[in-house]
Amino acid sequence: MNLRDLQYLVAVADHRHFGKAAEACFVSQPTLSAQIKKLERELGVDLFERHPRQVLLTPAGDRIVERARTLLRTAAEIDDIARNARDPEAGTLRLGLIPTLAPYLLAHVVGPLQQRFPNLELLLVEEKTDVLHQRLREGRIDAAVLALPLGDDQLHEEFLFDEAFVLAVPTTHRLAASTGPVGTDTLDGETVLLLEEGHCLRDQALSVCQLAGAGERTDFRATSLETLRQMVAGGVGITLLPALAVDSPVSTATGVAVRPFTSPAPHREVGMVWRRSTVSAPLLLEIGRVIRQAVLPVLQSAATTAAVSARRRRAGAPPTATSAPAPRRRR
Repeated sequence: MNLRDLQYLVAVADHRHFGKAAEACFVSQPTLSAQIKKLERELGVDLFERHPRQVLLTPAGDRIVERARTLLRTAAEIDDIARNARDPEAGTLRLGLIPTLAPYLLAHVVGPLQQRFPNLELLLVEEKTDVLHQRLREGRIDAAVLALPLGDDQLHEEFLFDEAFVLAVPTTHRLAASTGPVGTDTLDGETVLLLEEGHCLRDQALSVCQLAGAGERTDFRATSLETLRQMVAGGVGITLLPALAVDSPVSTATGVAVRPFTSPAPHREVGMVWRRSTVSAPLLLEIGRVIRQAVLPVLQSAATTAAVSARRRRAGAPPTATSAPAPRRRR
């Protein structure tokens, strides 16, 4: 038994398909199948139930795969220790991001990160929170940028910034007649478009709507923020968008008017999460600092200035356009 065999084993468990597992491991299917058979003979147990269209783990296989993940994670940590000893800011870093943040945040931070870490290869993974959480626990990614709190004692949570929500309405809507801030009570009686299940932003926006007396349009749920934006532009309804999605250069929809909320504006906490056992913590802290520094000016744009300034006044920080907020707690 070797690490390669364990990698094949975990790949089949993940994909539930020998062909897809072989493709993920960059080997032929006969090679992978032969190694799995060899491993089963060596262990003296069947690891998988093989069906024509499906592969299932046996009870013994399930327990062995769990241990295999631990061994592979430990081996990766050994590699990390050696790499960090050679050059803490070189190598490959696998960073996960949630879909409601990735395209809008990356537009502002990829350049600064490349400039600060010229020898670091960033592999970006875009998935929903639950998937990123699982991949972090399994060691398949090194860190993730997502909405806090995640609430896992095995993971460190590093606050990056508060991101305000803004109200997006069709330009023909009565609320589009002005550009000033609106209270959340403006949502009372409105029907709001939201994302589909699985997006943490859906739960956050739904909480705001329920508190404000708004209801969800249940016959439509978007798969992305851009779909939401297009539906608003088409006059189907109104929605809540995070500030970066409004100011992002990737935003393309016309026919949408944006109104900030009055203080205290609804918002989400965005942070960076990684395993407490990682040896890359100093590097990840510096990456977080670069992200925070790059995003701050965007969050102080015209669409969000009122909400950001109000939060700073409550925190005792001067409401200037250039001052950075004091770093929040480290979890």
